[in-house]
Formats: sequence, structure tokens, C-alpha cells
Amino acid sequence: MSRLSLALKVALGLLMVDSIIELSFVSSMVAWLHLRTGQGFLFNYDGSTYLLSGKPLNLMVDQGHTSNAASGTAFIVMGLGGILALFFRYWSRNKSGGLARFARFFYYLWVSFAVPAFLLTTGALAYVFAVTNAHEGQTINTPLAAGLNGSTYPSDTWTPQNWFSAVLKLDLVDARDEIRSHYLVMRGWQYNLIPMFIVQLGFTVLVLLELFSWRRQARVLVLEHEEK
Repeated sequence: MSRLSLALKVALGLLMVDSIIELSFVSSMVAWLHLRTGQGFLFNYDGSTYLLSGKPLNLMVDQGHTSNAASGTAFIVMGLGGILALFFRYWSRNKSGGLARFARFFYYLWVSFAVPAFLLTTGALAYVFAVTNAHEGQTINTPLAAGLNGSTYPSDTWTPQNWFSAVLKLDLVDARDEIRSHYLVMRGWQYNLIPMFIVQLGFTVLVLLELFSWRRQARVLVLEHEEK
């Protein structure tokens, strides 16, 4: 096995690990938003205790979907698909016929997805940070929240990260540790897009370099066969 092929396989493994971490973090956030935050959170204000809705009225979730799409594509198409594609290519060596042609076609199809998958990750990274940073520093209007009696908070537009950052600034009765742990998961999948971008950049370059190397070797074998 050449160093280039070994580097590609290592990069493929790293990409699968990082993308499954991303998928797990986003899925954890979504599940918690659906199950736990419907109960709301109690907070103290002006000597009384009030109920805050678990989610604001205007909660933005598109960035989570975009991250999910990027990591899912990286894991399924480039990761699992890559294992099959490289196996098929290896199997089709020195073979002819319909199955061999299909195996090589699958490999070329997989390679053709490498750059679009990387661009999807790049777009997810830029979009998530742009949207999250645009809403950084927002705070909850405490008198307004106290008067809502648990109804959804109507003011402003929020990302999950910004909303729960603001919730943690309230005088919460309980659930602070729970909120903080899930807030860290939300920040986790946001910042995990950076190493995923770096790994996928290297992986994409290796996919293309290894393709060119394999085609050169294939042409040499064909010429040697014709000379015989």
C-alpha cells in the first residue's frame, strides 16, 4: 500500500469519526429541544418565581439542519461510500465485464461527490457562524418574560446557542446544570465544524491525488499488457 493510499484511508477514518460526532451532537440538541424545553424553566425576579417557556417564539433551527446535512453527507456518502468505492476499485483490478465496469463507475461517482461534499461543509461552517455571531450578546427582557406566564417569548430572533446563553443569565430556580451541559453540546457542534472542515479539506485533496495516481498506474499496466 502506497503512502498516498494509506493517508487517504486514515483521512477517511478521521472524517467518519468527526462527522458522526457532529451528527450525535446535533441530534442530542434536537431531542432535548423537543422533549425537555416544552416544560419551561423557573426563574426568580423581583421576589417572585415565574415560568419561562423553554423555546422562544422565533427560534432559528436552519443552521442545525445545514450542519446535519453536511455531516450526514460526509459520513454516509464520503465515508461509507468511500469504503465501498475503494473496495470496488481494488476488486476490479485486472478484471473486465459488466461487474468490473460497474465497480469502476461507482468509484468515479464517489470521487465526483468529493468536492460538492466539501463545499457543503464549507457552506455550513460559514452559515452557522454568521447566523450565530449575528445574534451574539442578546439578552432576555426579564420583566417581559415574567409577564408571559410561560407563554413563548416573542421578542427578537434567536439561535439555540444564543437563547440558552441568555437563559443562563437569569436567576434560575433549578435546571442550571442541565441547561449548561446542553448549551456546551450546542457550542460543541458549532465549533466541531472547524476540524471537520480541515479534515475534509485534506481528505478531498487526497481523494483527487489518489485518483490521478491510480489512473497513472492503470495506464502503465495497460501499456505493459499491450507490449506483451
